[in-house]
Amino acid sequence: MRATIAAHPQNRLYEQLSRCAVDYHCFAAKNLFFRRWEAPLPTSPICNSRCLGCISLQESDCCPASQDRISFVPSVEELCEVAIPHLQQAENSIVSFGQGCEGDPILQWPTISAAVRQMRLATSRGTIHFNSNASLPDAVDELAAAGIDSIRVSLNSAQEGLYNAYYRPKGYTFANVIDSIGRAKKAGLFTMLNYLVYPGVSDREEEIAALLQLVQDTGVDLIQMRNLSIDPVMYRDALQISGEGIGMATMLARIKAEVPRIQFGYFNRTKENFYPPGYESDWPLPA
Repeated sequence: MRATIAAHPQNRLYEQLSRCAVDYHCFAAKNLFFRRWEAPLPTSPICNSRCLGCISLQESDCCPASQDRISFVPSVEELCEVAIPHLQQAENSIVSFGQGCEGDPILQWPTISAAVRQMRLATSRGTIHFNSNASLPDAVDELAAAGIDSIRVSLNSAQEGLYNAYYRPKGYTFANVIDSIGRAKKAGLFTMLNYLVYPGVSDREEEIAALLQLVQDTGVDLIQMRNLSIDPVMYRDALQISGEGIGMATMLARIKAEVPRIQFGYFNRTKENFYPPGYESDWPLPA
């Protein structure tokens, strides 16, 4: 790592990621310096969500964030200097925007689109991935045109009221997010949900019905199940929910029974492994 930093003394992104690797023990940041697997490209110091469980910014001093948010927007040159060698050389190489040490990268889409175009001029190897709240549908179109391969959209719920209670969006709507998911799939991106699951919320009948509708309407390929680590009283109070669900295993089984093509997972994939044998890659688009 020291050798990499010394070789790129003007690159602020390498400096940021060295801190992530050493101080925060971020495995993705460590991957960059080990030249393997998925490496992060944090880009955005700002966000248009105010998530209850944000890990990089909290409004109150009583519950500090687990890490500091990046304080600058990397230049196209800085992004490419980090990403291109990783794409060219790493085993199962992925570079991904949208990390725990930043806001939402969709707010930096012009810079990211320009960087992705340069990355793809330099190499066709590797996977370029985008994690986001997907709040700006037109930006998703631009990113897809620039050359990203996959997108993962964060949701705690497929129901607008529960989504708004957790994400507390600023300047965008739940309908914008759903529109972005559909556009991503139509643009040919491998489209995933970063589904923040919580027993008693995610496995309620009305939530299952809403999630199934979303998956069927938009053509989502894979649902990444992410345990939402949050104070249960605060979360239930914010969502105004009480009672129990049908159980997470039952919920998963029902979704799979209704939509056999859906994939479940936890990690981002290389483009060569988006569709393992037995899964279709040509989801029928709505007429």
